[in-house]
Amino acid sequence: MATASASASTQCFNSCLPLTDNCHSHPRHGGSSILRLQLSQIPKSRSLSSSSSSIGGAGAIERKDHHPQRSSFARTAAVRHLVGSVTTTQGLRFAVVVARFNEIITKQLLEGALATFKNYSIQEEDIDVVWVPGSFEIGVAAQRLGSLGRYHAILCIGAVIRGDTTHYDAVANSAASGVLSAGLKSGVPCVFGVLTCDNMEQALNRAGGKSGNKGAETALTAIEMASLFEHHLK
Repeated sequence: MATASASASTQCFNSCLPLTDNCHSHPRHGGSSILRLQLSQIPKSRSLSSSSSSIGGAGAIERKDHHPQRSSFARTAAVRHLVGSVTTTQGLRFAVVVARFNEIITKQLLEGALATFKNYSIQEEDIDVVWVPGSFEIGVAAQRLGSLGRYHAILCIGAVIRGDTTHYDAVANSAASGVLSAGLKSGVPCVFGVLTCDNMEQALNRAGGKSGNKGAETALTAIEMASLFEHHLK
C-alpha cells in the first residue's frame, strides 16, 4: 500500500516537473522516490522564481531586523529646519569686543557693525562695546562676557596685518582659536570678525572699501546666531 502511495506521488511529481538525466525513476537511484515525494508536496503556485525571491526576501527581512530605524525614518512626516531670523530681533542683546591695535581699521569695522544693528532694529541700549589692546586679547574678553549671561551673541573685531616677522602668524592663529574657545566654553555665539591681511590696502578694502565692510557682515551673522539660540536652541 505504501509502495502504491509513493508511486502515485512520484507520478504526480513527474506530471509537474520534467525529468532530467540526473533525476529519473530508475531503481539504481536510491532514495529518488522519497526525494520526489517531498518535492511533490510543494504547492504548484510557488514557481522557481518565487522560491528564489523568497530566499532573497529572507535576507532582506533579516537586514531589516538589524536596522529597524530605517523604516521609521521613511515614515517621518517632515524634517524640521531651524534657522535664525534677522528680522525678529526684539530683546536681543549684543557685546562687541574691539581691538585698538590698527585702530584705523577696527574703528571702521565697528561703525559698519553698529550701522547694521541699527538697520535691523537693535536698540543702542542693547549694545555694549568693549575695547581691548589687541586682537590677541579678544578671546579672553569674549569668554568673560559670555559667562556673564547678559548677551545673546558677541562680536569680535580686530585687524592683524602681516609684517616682516612671524608675529603675524602667532597673533592671527591665537585670535581665531581664542574666539572659538570663548564660544565653546561660554555657550554664547562668538562671531569672528578679525581681519587677517597681507597689507594695509587689503585691510582698508575690507573695512568699507571696494570689498565691503566685514564688520557689517559680522554683525549680521551675530544677529542670526543670537536668534537661532534664543528661539530654537534654548
